[in-house]
Amino acid sequence: MSFFKKLKDKVSKQTDQVTDKFKDGLTKTRDSFTSKVNDLVAKYRKVDEEFFEELEEILISADVGVETVMKLIEELEMEVKRRNIQDTEEVKEVISEKLVEIYYGDDEESVEALNLQKDGLSVILIVGVNGVGKTTTIGKLAHQFKQDGQSVVLAAGDTFRAGAINQLDVWGERAGVDVIKHSEGSDPAAVIYDGIQAAKSRGADVLLCDTAGRLQNKVNLMKELTKVRKVIEREIPEAPHETLLVLDATTGQNALSQAKTFKEATDVSGIVLTKLDGTARGGIVLAIRNEMNIPVKYVGLGEQITDLQPFNAHQFVYGLFGDLMNRTEQE
Repeated sequence: MSFFKKLKDKVSKQTDQVTDKFKDGLTKTRDSFTSKVNDLVAKYRKVDEEFFEELEEILISADVGVETVMKLIEELEMEVKRRNIQDTEEVKEVISEKLVEIYYGDDEESVEALNLQKDGLSVILIVGVNGVGKTTTIGKLAHQFKQDGQSVVLAAGDTFRAGAINQLDVWGERAGVDVIKHSEGSDPAAVIYDGIQAAKSRGADVLLCDTAGRLQNKVNLMKELTKVRKVIEREIPEAPHETLLVLDATTGQNALSQAKTFKEATDVSGIVLTKLDGTARGGIVLAIRNEMNIPVKYVGLGEQITDLQPFNAHQFVYGLFGDLMNRTEQE
């Protein structure tokens, strides 16, 4: 069975609505990346060194990341040689196959799943710089958990940014969940502590903790996040169960540098990549996964409250190559 057929079978197990969200949300990346690959294939009739050099440039322009591109090109060259592929048309399927392999590695089953507790409170710490959509992400996650029948509490731990507490309040009302807050400028760790106590006393399933997006320097950021984590760990051993870093996909390689900074500051377990629908450089998903070894757990594919989707590499690759796959089947 061809990889395109396997991919389509995988995607068919998802709802049509989810498949459409990925296809629509990746329009800019697909129009840029896939059209360039199609032009490349039309230009070269034979798979040779020049073909791979131009493919390398296309992948880098999609923000797949130099390190990831080098790995991908090396694996593509080996696979093309192993299968004795001569026709450039056949390389498209190999590219899609390797994109999925590079993302998942050997951990396809569990890489995207959130570490939620079956019994007791799940604590999720949300980190990221100002302006990436952190508070919006918390609101959308709260809505999703609520729709799944779970009770949710929010802790307004970003006490430094003017308006952050009010903004979270608005999202709390929209999602229909309680928000635990102190006054602006108060100790974030104290807010998180009160959030834990409130969530426990109300028998909540999930506590989503907001944190400061920017302090004076990286040292202060590390100290603040360390203090917050210590409070959480003291009150609930093994928590936080997830530390999600929110990144703006439209910032490309800058998002990768932010991931490196926060990984040094705290134990990031997953990425929420917002505004993926607003960029032609969706390859940043692969760069983050491969170079940081951090899975992307959610992606933002639109402005609506329901447009924050659990990430799935099969859906992602289908969003890029779906039209091509359907054409290939008809031929």
